Amino acid sequence: MAGHSKFKNIMHRKGAQDKKRSAMFSKLSREITVAAKMGMPDPDMNPRLRLAVNAAKAQSMPKDNIQRAIDKAAAAGGENYEEVRYEGYGPGGTAIIVEALTDNRNRTATNVRTAFSKNGGNLGASGAVSHGFNRMGLITYPASVGDHDKVFEAALEAGAEDVESSEDGHEIWTAQDGLHEVAKAMEASLGEAESAKLAWKPTLMSEVTDEQTATTLFKLIDALDDDDDVQTVWGNYDIPDDIMAKLG
Repeated sequence: MAGHSKFKNIMHRKGAQDKKRSAMFSKLSREITVAAKMGMPDPDMNPRLRLAVNAAKAQSMPKDNIQRAIDKAAAAGGENYEEVRYEGYGPGGTAIIVEALTDNRNRTATNVRTAFSKNGGNLGASGAVSHGFNRMGLITYPASVGDHDKVFEAALEAGAEDVESSEDGHEIWTAQDGLHEVAKAMEASLGEAESAKLAWKPTLMSEVTDEQTATTLFKLIDALDDDDDVQTVWGNYDIPDDIMAKLG
C-alpha cells in the first residue's frame, strides 16, 4: 500500500484487524457522548455529534445504542471524558499520533507508553511529531460511488481541498473548519459517506521497506487500537505493496 492509497496506512489496517464489535461500539458511543456533552444533543444543531452519529450508523450501530449514548451526556453523575493526544515514534522512525478519550489520564498514559515501549517505539513529548502533520478534515467514500472524475467534481463543487482515489475507495481532504459543510454538500451529490472526521495528514511520508519493521509497526498500531481509551491512531508510514503482500 503505497502513495495513492494512504488512508488505510495512515489510520489503521481495516482488513488485518477484525475488531470486536462490542469494543468498536464502545468507542463510537464514547465519541457520541462527548460530542453531545460539548454542544446540543441534536445532531442537526451539533456538527461534531452529526459526524459521530453518521460514523456509528456506517458501522451498523443500532439506533437504540446511539440514542443511549446521546442521553448519557445529559445524565447526572455520568463519566467525564477528556480529549488527550499522545505523540511518539514507531519502528523505523515513523511518526505516530494517538487520540484518546479518557476518564483517567494516568491509566491511559501508562497504557499508551507501554504499547510503544513493547513494540519498538517510544512515546515523545507533546508536539514531538505533530509539526510534521496538518490538521484537516477527512471524508471517505467506497469505490462503488463512482470513478475519480465523478468524486473529484463533487468534491470540487463542495469546497474540498484534495481527493485521493484508489481501488480501496476515495479520500476527500478538507480544511479543518470546513469538514461539516463539505461533508453535507457531498452527501447531497454522492450520498452518505463511509466516514467524516478530523484527521492528521502527514506532510512527508516515511517509507517502511523492511518486512520485520512493518510487522512490528502493525503490532504497535494493533496494541494501541485495542485500548478502550484510544479513539484513533495516525501515522506517516507508507508501506509498499510488495511488503504488504508478504504480511498477508
